[in-house]
Amino acid sequence: MTTNILGINAFHGDSSACLIRDGVIVAAAEEERFRRIKHWAGFPSEAIAWCLKDAGISLADVQHIAINQDSNANIGKKVAYTLLKRPDLSLVLDRIRNKRERDGLDVHLARAFPGQTFTGKFHAVEHHVAHLSSAFHVSPFDEAVVVSVDGFGDFASAAWGVGRGTEITVDDRVYFPHSLGIFYQALTQFIGFPNYGDEYKVMGLAPYGQPTYLDAMRKIVLLQRDGSFKLDLSYFRHAREKIEYEWENGSPSVGTLFSPALEPLLGPARRPDEPLEQRHKDIARSIQAMYEEAFFHLLNTLHARHGGDAVCVAGGCGMNSVANGKITLQTPFKRVYVQSAAGDAGGAIGAAYSVWHSLGGKRGPTMNHAYLGPGYDDLAIATLLDAHAEAIAAAGCSVRHVADEDELCSLTAEAIADGKVVGWFQGRMEWGPRALGNRSILGDPRRADMKDILNLKIKRRESFRPFAPSVLREAVPEWFELDGDVPFMMQVYPIRQEKRSLIPAVTHVDGSGRLQTVDPATNPLYHRLISAFFKSTGVPMVLNTSFNENEPVVCKPQEALDCFLRTKMDLLVMGDTMVVRAASTEASTQ
Repeated sequence: MTTNILGINAFHGDSSACLIRDGVIVAAAEEERFRRIKHWAGFPSEAIAWCLKDAGISLADVQHIAINQDSNANIGKKVAYTLLKRPDLSLVLDRIRNKRERDGLDVHLARAFPGQTFTGKFHAVEHHVAHLSSAFHVSPFDEAVVVSVDGFGDFASAAWGVGRGTEITVDDRVYFPHSLGIFYQALTQFIGFPNYGDEYKVMGLAPYGQPTYLDAMRKIVLLQRDGSFKLDLSYFRHAREKIEYEWENGSPSVGTLFSPALEPLLGPARRPDEPLEQRHKDIARSIQAMYEEAFFHLLNTLHARHGGDAVCVAGGCGMNSVANGKITLQTPFKRVYVQSAAGDAGGAIGAAYSVWHSLGGKRGPTMNHAYLGPGYDDLAIATLLDAHAEAIAAAGCSVRHVADEDELCSLTAEAIADGKVVGWFQGRMEWGPRALGNRSILGDPRRADMKDILNLKIKRRESFRPFAPSVLREAVPEWFELDGDVPFMMQVYPIRQEKRSLIPAVTHVDGSGRLQTVDPATNPLYHRLISAFFKSTGVPMVLNTSFNENEPVVCKPQEALDCFLRTKMDLLVMGDTMVVRAASTEASTQ
């Protein structure tokens, strides 16, 4: 009998759903891609509906639904904290109210899917157990140390242990109110990036500074002999005060996490509308350095305890690609796996696999690609373009069909080499926050001005934020100082000194690059495109950034066309069709 398990991450940021069938992932997507609101939080009804449709089933065909939170987990720690620390009563009441709102999955399903009946079993999977499963159970390792680090989930901020076969043994956890994720988020707010998910801006800004505030950071984060960490809570508000947390049906919003005590230590907090000064860049570098110090302290302690050469990393902090890229340099671990949705969205997969293995299911295939979302065939694309022919023509664009894939890749590679900005929409949408060659904007990594062109004319984001190279897997050793499979853009590697001047658009100020390795077995068309660019330029990579403009990554052809028409992209390639601007745009000539 076929076993269908629906996994969901609900009621907080990056809500998502996945479906696994007999231990194999069939479909997975984040709710934000359908709602068009970044980091959408709430019940992922649209993602669930799409997963069921893609699998060709209804709720009646699902035997198990797993969610990555368990309100009964760590209950003893919650009670003890409340009794001993006596936090603000409004904080306790707010958390109880939030938990009640999150209960009743059956009610949410009935509301979202009228006429369909779920007769299976619900499973609540503790937050960090789901994180650990999301990394280990889809990894290529039969045995590995497993680590989850994030803000908070089920009253814990970190967990670690060992995975063997289908079993994961949890050694220990770090509990509320101590959290590396909260440290990073609070300090991100402190230097003027207040939005949920802005931590990646600190990573992008850090190389422009020096770690001059590291000693101050060591007063904030206190490393423990057992490998764990604590916070000096005088610098934070979340332990005793009610912090604004808005998670329901929209973009998440988090109130100020740091306390006034931080300003005597680091200087005045920066408002979002104030200019970035060198002090802020130095603080950013020090935040990153402190996180790495704590992270590697934990990993080195775990290696001393368990040995082995493999580690799997998950949790929101697992998105810290700069730290991930240094694991093999700063610890004895030689093999690293971080799945494409390391953050809370990935908990949907972890919850589903936790249930699958609790039922005695065998290990499924390794997740070596992230192409698990919606896809659209050439007919759907052609129908859309025909319906918008007038608008396309009015924008000075023409439509060209190219049936031969080699010709399609050759023409696209030629456009990139000519300095054009290309929207590339192919196959199934990526699972996780990174565009990995199916919902991407592509450019020439050799052009020193390409970063500014994209930031100012297309992406409209801060100038310090870097862009990533998509690299032919076989070319990595020649261009980077480290080698390895990095299919999900989750590790930053140093670019070889002699190569940096050849690819300035994807070389960060410190000489590194957040690479994505492209393998012909997992994305043959994208590999063919980059190979065509390599053949004509001698550079085995293209600049790759997400296909969006201050919005979630595009999901549907309509969204790709809309984004293309309202920006200054030169070329849109959807399936076997090219939409070409008749004249060189300002973006491609500056």
